Amino acid sequence: MTEPQAPAKPKTPWSRRLLVWGGVVLALLLGGFIGVAFIPRWWAHRVGDQANESFAGGIMLGLFYGFVFTVLPIALIVWAIRKRRSVKAWLFIVFGALLLALPNLFTLGIVLGRNSAAHAGDRTLDVEAPGFRGASLGGTLLALVAIGFVVYLLSSRRRARAAEGRARAELQAREEQAAQAGVLGQSADAPVGDQHAGDADGDQ
Repeated sequence: MTEPQAPAKPKTPWSRRLLVWGGVVLALLLGGFIGVAFIPRWWAHRVGDQANESFAGGIMLGLFYGFVFTVLPIALIVWAIRKRRSVKAWLFIVFGALLLALPNLFTLGIVLGRNSAAHAGDRTLDVEAPGFRGASLGGTLLALVAIGFVVYLLSSRRRARAAEGRARAELQAREEQAAQAGVLGQSADAPVGDQHAGDADGDQ
Protein backbone atom coordinates (compact mmCIF):
# COMPACT_ATOMS: atom_id res chain seq x y z
CA MET A 1 0.00 0.00 0.00
CA THR A 2 1.27 3.44 -0.84
CA GLU A 3 1.58 5.92 2.00
CA PRO A 4 -0.64 8.98 1.73
CA GLN A 5 1.29 12.01 0.59
CA ALA A 6 1.29 15.07 2.79
CA PRO A 7 -0.67 17.95 1.32
CA ALA A 8 1.50 20.56 -0.33
CA LYS A 9 1.90 23.81 1.57
CA PRO A 10 0.11 26.68 -0.11
CA LYS A 11 2.53 29.13 -1.69
CA THR A 12 2.46 32.72 -0.59
CA PRO A 13 1.13 34.80 -3.49
CA TRP A 14 3.46 37.39 -4.96
CA SER A 15 1.01 40.16 -4.23
CA ARG A 16 1.21 39.44 -0.50
CA ARG A 17 5.00 39.31 -0.60
CA LEU A 18 5.17 42.61 -2.43
CA LEU A 19 2.77 44.11 0.09
CA VAL A 20 4.88 42.91 3.03
CA TRP A 21 8.17 44.12 1.55
CA GLY A 22 6.59 47.39 0.53
CA GLY A 23 5.40 47.89 4.12
CA VAL A 24 8.89 47.13 5.44
CA VAL A 25 10.52 49.62 3.05
CA LEU A 26 7.91 52.26 3.87
CA ALA A 27 8.46 51.74 7.61
CA LEU A 28 12.22 52.07 7.16
CA LEU A 29 11.86 55.26 5.15
CA LEU A 30 9.41 56.72 7.65
CA GLY A 31 11.70 55.78 10.53
CA GLY A 32 14.63 57.33 8.70
CA PHE A 33 12.82 60.63 8.15
CA ILE A 34 11.68 60.74 11.76
CA GLY A 35 15.19 59.86 12.95
CA VAL A 36 16.80 62.56 10.83
CA ALA A 37 14.39 65.16 12.17
CA PHE A 38 14.38 64.03 15.82
CA ILE A 39 17.59 62.21 16.77
CA PRO A 40 20.14 65.09 16.31
CA ARG A 41 18.22 67.37 18.68
CA TRP A 42 17.53 64.56 21.15
CA TRP A 43 21.15 63.33 21.20
CA ALA A 44 22.59 66.83 21.54
CA HIS A 45 20.39 67.51 24.57
CA ARG A 46 21.28 64.14 26.16
CA VAL A 47 24.99 64.89 25.76
CA GLY A 48 24.49 68.43 27.02
CA ASP A 49 22.72 67.16 30.14
CA GLN A 50 25.69 64.88 30.88
CA ALA A 51 28.39 67.50 30.14
CA ASN A 52 26.51 70.22 32.07
CA GLU A 53 27.97 73.03 29.94
CA SER A 54 31.49 72.15 31.09
CA PHE A 55 34.36 72.22 28.62
CA ALA A 56 36.27 69.55 30.59
CA GLY A 57 33.09 67.51 30.92
CA GLY A 58 32.46 67.72 27.17
CA ILE A 59 36.00 66.58 26.38
CA MET A 60 35.96 63.68 28.83
CA LEU A 61 32.53 62.59 27.65
CA GLY A 62 33.61 62.80 24.01
CA LEU A 63 36.73 60.74 24.64
CA PHE A 64 34.67 58.13 26.49
CA TYR A 65 31.99 57.81 23.83
CA GLY A 66 34.47 57.91 20.95
CA PHE A 67 36.75 55.27 22.44
CA VAL A 68 34.27 52.82 23.99
CA PHE A 69 31.72 52.82 21.19
CA THR A 70 34.41 52.29 18.58
CA VAL A 71 36.12 49.44 20.40
CA LEU A 72 32.93 47.51 21.21
CA PRO A 73 31.51 47.10 17.67
CA ILE A 74 34.92 46.30 16.19
CA ALA A 75 35.57 43.76 18.96
CA LEU A 76 32.20 42.16 18.20
CA ILE A 77 33.02 41.89 14.49
CA VAL A 78 36.50 40.50 15.21
CA TRP A 79 35.00 37.92 17.58
CA ALA A 80 32.43 36.95 14.95
CA ILE A 81 34.89 36.35 12.10
CA ARG A 82 36.90 33.82 14.09
CA LYS A 83 34.66 31.01 12.81
CA ARG A 84 32.04 30.32 10.17
CA ARG A 85 28.53 31.53 10.97
CA SER A 86 25.17 31.41 9.26
CA VAL A 87 23.65 34.33 7.41
CA LYS A 88 21.06 34.83 10.15
CA ALA A 89 23.80 34.93 12.78
CA TRP A 90 25.70 37.52 10.75
CA LEU A 91 22.56 39.66 10.49
CA PHE A 92 22.24 39.67 14.28
CA ILE A 93 25.95 40.40 14.69
CA VAL A 94 25.89 43.32 12.26
CA PHE A 95 22.75 44.65 13.91
CA GLY A 96 24.43 44.40 17.32
CA ALA A 97 27.54 46.18 16.03
CA LEU A 98 25.40 49.00 14.64
CA LEU A 99 23.62 49.32 17.98
CA LEU A 100 26.96 49.54 19.79
CA ALA A 101 28.15 52.20 17.35
CA LEU A 102 24.97 54.33 17.61
CA PRO A 103 26.43 57.03 19.92
CA ASN A 104 29.22 57.75 17.45
CA LEU A 105 26.81 57.53 14.52
CA PHE A 106 24.50 60.05 16.22
CA THR A 107 27.40 62.45 16.70
CA LEU A 108 28.55 61.91 13.12
CA GLY A 109 25.03 62.69 11.92
CA ILE A 110 25.11 66.01 13.75
CA VAL A 111 28.55 66.91 12.37
CA LEU A 112 27.84 65.92 8.76
CA GLY A 113 24.12 66.67 8.66
CA ARG A 114 22.84 69.52 6.51
CA ASN A 115 19.25 69.74 7.72
CA SER A 116 17.80 72.01 10.38
CA ALA A 117 17.82 69.29 13.05
CA ALA A 118 21.56 68.70 12.58
CA HIS A 119 22.27 72.44 12.76
CA ALA A 120 20.15 72.71 15.92
CA GLY A 121 22.05 69.82 17.47
CA ASP A 122 25.32 71.45 16.46
CA ARG A 123 24.39 74.68 18.22
CA THR A 124 23.23 72.76 21.30
CA LEU A 125 26.57 70.95 21.54
CA ASP A 126 28.43 74.24 21.17
CA VAL A 127 26.64 75.64 24.21
CA GLU A 128 25.93 72.64 26.44
CA ALA A 129 28.85 70.32 25.62
CA PRO A 130 31.78 72.31 24.25
CA GLY A 131 34.63 70.17 22.99
CA PHE A 132 32.50 67.05 22.72
CA ARG A 133 32.64 66.62 18.94
CA GLY A 134 36.39 67.03 18.63
CA ALA A 135 36.98 64.78 21.64
CA SER A 136 34.69 62.14 20.10
CA LEU A 137 36.87 62.15 17.00
CA GLY A 138 39.98 61.93 19.17
CA GLY A 139 38.53 59.02 21.14
CA THR A 140 37.64 57.21 17.91
CA LEU A 141 41.16 57.67 16.51
CA LEU A 142 42.65 56.58 19.84
CA ALA A 143 40.49 53.45 19.75
CA LEU A 144 41.63 52.64 16.21
CA VAL A 145 45.27 53.09 17.23
CA ALA A 146 44.77 50.87 20.28
CA ILE A 147 43.07 48.18 18.20
CA GLY A 148 45.86 48.33 15.62
CA PHE A 149 48.47 48.03 18.38
CA VAL A 150 46.71 45.00 19.89
CA VAL A 151 46.45 43.37 16.46
CA TYR A 152 50.16 44.04 15.88
CA LEU A 153 51.08 42.48 19.24
CA LEU A 154 48.97 39.40 18.59
CA SER A 155 50.34 38.93 15.08
CA SER A 156 53.90 39.43 16.35
CA ARG A 157 53.28 36.84 19.04
CA ARG A 158 51.97 34.36 16.46
CA ARG A 159 54.97 34.99 14.20
CA ALA A 160 57.36 34.54 17.14
CA ARG A 161 55.71 31.26 18.09
CA ALA A 162 55.83 30.06 14.50
CA ALA A 163 59.53 30.98 14.23
CA GLU A 164 60.24 29.23 17.54
CA GLY A 165 58.44 26.12 16.30
CA ARG A 166 60.44 26.11 13.07
CA ALA A 167 63.70 26.57 14.99
CA ARG A 168 62.87 23.67 17.29
CA ALA A 169 61.96 21.47 14.33
CA GLU A 170 65.23 22.33 12.57
CA LEU A 171 67.23 21.65 15.77
CA GLN A 172 65.50 18.31 16.26
CA ALA A 173 66.15 17.38 12.62
CA ARG A 174 69.84 18.25 12.99
CA GLU A 175 70.12 16.20 16.18
CA GLU A 176 68.49 13.24 14.46
CA GLN A 177 70.88 13.59 11.49
CA ALA A 178 73.88 13.77 13.85
CA ALA A 179 72.67 10.70 15.71
CA GLN A 180 72.24 8.78 12.46
CA ALA A 181 75.69 9.87 11.28
CA GLY A 182 77.20 8.65 14.56
CA VAL A 183 75.54 5.25 14.24
CA LEU A 184 76.77 4.91 10.66
CA GLY A 185 80.28 5.88 11.72
CA GLN A 186 80.36 3.28 14.47
CA SER A 187 79.13 0.57 12.11
CA ALA A 188 81.79 1.55 9.59
CA ASP A 189 84.62 1.41 12.19
CA ALA A 190 83.64 -2.00 13.62
CA PRO A 191 85.05 -4.27 10.79
CA VAL A 192 88.37 -2.43 10.83
CA GLY A 193 88.82 -3.15 14.52
CA ASP A 194 87.95 -6.82 14.05
CA GLN A 195 90.48 -7.12 11.20
CA HIS A 196 93.29 -5.69 13.33
CA ALA A 197 92.45 -8.16 16.11
CA GLY A 198 92.59 -11.04 13.62
CA ASP A 199 96.00 -9.93 12.31
CA ALA A 200 97.36 -9.80 15.84
CA ASP A 201 96.21 -13.35 16.55
CA GLY A 202 97.85 -14.58 13.36
CA ASP A 203 101.21 -13.03 14.29
CA GLN A 204 101.19 -14.90 17.57
